Amino acid sequence: MKQIFLLISTLFAFNLIANSRNIVKHAPKGFDTLRIGISQGKIDTVFYSSKTVGTNRKTIIYTPPGYSKDKKYPVLYLLHGIGGDETEWLKGGQPQVIFDNLYAEKKIEPMIVVMPNGRAMKDDRAVGDIFDSVKVQAFATFESDLLNDLIPFIEKTYPVYTNRENRAIAGLSMGGGQSLNFGLGNLAKFAWVGGFSSAPNTKEPELLVPDPTTARKKLKLLWISCGDTDDLITISQRTHDYLNTNNVPHIYYIEPGAHDFKVWKNDLYMFTQLIFVNGGRP
Repeated sequence: MKQIFLLISTLFAFNLIANSRNIVKHAPKGFDTLRIGISQGKIDTVFYSSKTVGTNRKTIIYTPPGYSKDKKYPVLYLLHGIGGDETEWLKGGQPQVIFDNLYAEKKIEPMIVVMPNGRAMKDDRAVGDIFDSVKVQAFATFESDLLNDLIPFIEKTYPVYTNRENRAIAGLSMGGGQSLNFGLGNLAKFAWVGGFSSAPNTKEPELLVPDPTTARKKLKLLWISCGDTDDLITISQRTHDYLNTNNVPHIYYIEPGAHDFKVWKNDLYMFTQLIFVNGGRP
């Protein structure tokens, strides 16, 4: 019954998306299993100069099968949780396998995926007390690093579109909170926003979306999801309730599971099929 609630209150607002691609439900068996004989994307670790942090920082880049510098691509910025770093998605979720399988089935648009370290400080390792106030503050500081350092680097280095309609942000837990905070706080930069099991760093809904009218006009997709036994589900619920009250179109997906990669991989599988449809252009 909870899966049925996926789109009930908001699907009407995304009928253009629904008409262009079937809305999927829970990922099928084998969606995250490595397949032999299909084309594969490429994973690279690169460094970019961060004026915000005052050092060179690492980020992981996934380029899709058939990647060519002669084409242009939209970009998804995919963020990790409080206990991870730029490698967390690779270690826990193997998104490149999910992406490769989706490309083999022609279910997603070609895109570049950027997996940065969302802890914007010189020693950005996930060591020691990860809940230390300085380290927690570094997740908020990442907004400046993302907007002023990382995105300009990606747009200078890779053949990508630079308009908001071709830029998405999503993440898990702490990264889910960042995605909602940064995406909804910078609608001139992002048109597609996803929060997976968003953590308490997520701003209060009134601060996330102070102007519902503008959000309705600018957002192409706002996705909020969480596992039904996740202790943090109240964060997603309060955001959904506010958006519902203020008639801001969004997808609210409650699925079986807790605060773990079983849930987040499923979220990634579904979210990526909905972004950049129709080329992501107005």
